[in-house]
Amino acid sequence: MYAYIIGIVSEIEPSYVVIDNNGIGYKVFVANPFYYKENENYKIYLYNHIREDENSLYGFKDIEERDLFLKLIEVKGLGPKMALPMLATGSISGIIDAINRENILYLKKFPKIGDKVAKQIILDLKGKVHTDKEVEIESNDDVVLALQALGYKNSDITKVLPKLTSNSVEDKIKEALKLLLK
Repeated sequence: MYAYIIGIVSEIEPSYVVIDNNGIGYKVFVANPFYYKENENYKIYLYNHIREDENSLYGFKDIEERDLFLKLIEVKGLGPKMALPMLATGSISGIIDAINRENILYLKKFPKIGDKVAKQIILDLKGKVHTDKEVEIESNDDVVLALQALGYKNSDITKVLPKLTSNSVEDKIKEALKLLLK
């Protein structure tokens, strides 16, 4: 399996780009080909989709986008060709929020996603997909709860969480308090 490819975009088409890497052109299906510019160097994260009649590369601008794509294609009735347009027309946080809030109408706005598939997405993925900020808050639950108990707002807490370097919860709280008092 490929993790990523670094190369120059040599061709842009409506559903894919061609990445030149050491003289070999790789056809990579991407959510939004027009995000890329010809003759510029990019690092594109990959998923290699192999079936008996298909061997395709799907590309993503970051790991979070690829991880959501991989979760989406696990859903029964939702393949790569249906999941990729979801990433093109929706934001990652919007899709995750729609899944976790069971917003069927938001999911149905994507091409080829009907009522049945939208319900299946929610059934399979609710509670299993999170944004990086949500994961960060969850991994620091005790710190967040302590700071909330002291009266700090979530917006202030999320600003200091990435700056915490300590390992123990007690030290993280002390460190967070110092940062919040500045």
